[in-house]
Amino acid sequence: MVRFNARHGGIAAVVVMMPVIAGCGYNTIPTQQERAEAAWADVQSQYQRRSDLIPNLVATVQGAAIAERATLTQVIEARARATSIQVSPDTLSDPAAFEQFQAAQGQLTSALSRLLVTVEAYPDLKANQNFLNFQDQLEGTENRIAIARRDYNEAVRAYNTSLRTFPSVIWAKTAHSGSQPMQLFNATAEAQTAPDVNFNLGPAQPGGTAPTVTPGSTPIAR
Repeated sequence: MVRFNARHGGIAAVVVMMPVIAGCGYNTIPTQQERAEAAWADVQSQYQRRSDLIPNLVATVQGAAIAERATLTQVIEARARATSIQVSPDTLSDPAAFEQFQAAQGQLTSALSRLLVTVEAYPDLKANQNFLNFQDQLEGTENRIAIARRDYNEAVRAYNTSLRTFPSVIWAKTAHSGSQPMQLFNATAEAQTAPDVNFNLGPAQPGGTAPTVTPGSTPIAR
């Protein structure tokens, strides 16, 4: 006869209970959390890709000797702020940290929008192949950022919902009590309206006429 001791009985109980635990939402919270953190990593990757494009874009515009230098300075400064503020998966539940990150990235987006508006006054620069390549890459990256943010928001909504709905809410108050809701991206004020910019750019060439640029309502995609 096979004799079972207490250890064997405990192992058997765990094996029997595993399907029950899985079916009652125990794994839902960590699974949704991992998906949200993976989506956040993609957001960071796309923002980094944009940041990496900016130095060469700025260098190309500087090489064209445009009269408006303040816009370039704003882009450079906004990039420095955006890259200095980082949000790790551990701080995704911190509203203040997330708000600072989103605000810094939004300011960079606005500065880039103003730069592209400025370029409209310089036909030679608009025809520059290097600039066109960087502009295409930048616009493509902005679209990827928008998609990555959307996917992140969807993953976070699923995770946050699991923290307050039955049956996973039971585990949120017990085994996963350290799990906290993550922050969502919200539309910024800059995203709602086109930048109101009126540049007195000065002559593009000696003896030229100072052009004035009034942007339309089509800033680069966010």
